[in-house]
Amino acid sequence: MANTLTAFHRLTDAEQYFEFFNLPYDRTIVNINRLHILKQFSNAMKQIDTDLPDLTESDRLNLYRTALVQAYELFSVSTGVEQKLFKVFHDKPRNVVLLSQINTGD
Repeated sequence: MANTLTAFHRLTDAEQYFEFFNLPYDRTIVNINRLHILKQFSNAMKQIDTDLPDLTESDRLNLYRTALVQAYELFSVSTGVEQKLFKVFHDKPRNVVLLSQINTGD
């Protein structure tokens, strides 16, 4: 597959992105952190596209490649809970009483 933006935009799986950029990866890390890696990668791509709209295709793909490496490396040493990329990590729980809020009457 030729490394073009058109080919890039046809990719759907995390593994396809690594293969597209010819990057080594540990399947276990990708399997455990797939959604987090892809979310971090997506956020980085949006930032690249916003900050640098006039890049050449080659330069854009090189920055995307770097962004994927950084996302993968982040979740090689961190967890989704630590990074809190998804909204669910920021929502306050409803109808929950914390143990610290219970008065035992002692």
